[in-house]
Amino acid sequence: MLKSVRNTPARILIVDDEPANIQVLAESLPGFDLRFATSATRALELAMEQAPDLILLDVVMPGMDGFDALRWLKAESRTQHIPVIFVTTMTEVEDEERGFAYGAVDYIQKPVSPAIVRARVRTHLELKRQRDLLEEHAALDGLTGIANRRRFDQELGRSWHAAQRSGLPLTLMLIDVDQFKRFNDYYGHSPGDECLRRVASALDHAFSRGEDLAARYGGEEFALLLAGADGASQAQRALAAVQALQIPHARSDSGLFVSISVGVVTTLAAPGTSADAAMSLADGLLYAAKNGGRDRAEVDNLITGERVTVQSLPSSELPS
Repeated sequence: MLKSVRNTPARILIVDDEPANIQVLAESLPGFDLRFATSATRALELAMEQAPDLILLDVVMPGMDGFDALRWLKAESRTQHIPVIFVTTMTEVEDEERGFAYGAVDYIQKPVSPAIVRARVRTHLELKRQRDLLEEHAALDGLTGIANRRRFDQELGRSWHAAQRSGLPLTLMLIDVDQFKRFNDYYGHSPGDECLRRVASALDHAFSRGEDLAARYGGEEFALLLAGADGASQAQRALAAVQALQIPHARSDSGLFVSISVGVVTTLAAPGTSADAAMSLADGLLYAAKNGGRDRAEVDNLITGERVTVQSLPSSELPS
């Protein structure tokens, strides 16, 4: 499910090799969710584990310095949009220019003024909040209000890289509303749009865990990105969610109501595999489901080698 920009205390990562400096900054920022690191290496680990909303970064540190840490953050897709404020004793204009060239949003000189720290942190957090709102709006499908294909492709890339590191499985699902052109031709485009909105809402609510994402992939096609390996049961959930809507479809060959066909792939993001290949396989399975009679799912578990067909439940067995 696409999540709104959160309304919780901003998470700030303070990075300095001197604990006393960390304490001064922490005391300047009451009311925030503060995290701490005494080395650039540890800061990068924390940022990858749970991205902060803003980083206060010392420049001069043993080992990796602040400049190198910033370059690393900006090179990594999951951290490149985090605003970074340098906090340093360095006073040369050339150093400040270098920091801005690498992507820092601001520069605070030590010894710090708590009031200045608070003001600049709040300014850059507000700028980030506005950016996040714009990005969230750009990630929505205009008709259905769920994620659009651009957002799905971005999340698929991020989830694929995360799965490569964790070794945990992913399930990808492509869904097509059966004989939707006939629906549009018979009922009209306005009812057709309402049909797509209802299908989108049903899928979005059926797959509402924090790590799930439902998106409109294009036209009458939807896509789901799910954590876990239970592809067959998830396919059954998708079929049931749309079946329960009972949207009349007088021109369907599959029954009295709007139905969907589904292609499902469960896989590990192993070396030598790609998200594009997995999506291509899901697309092939979707067309196999349509050619097999529609109102069903074709599920391929690449981990176990099992291939199954999942059909919709009789109306009497649908959850009430």
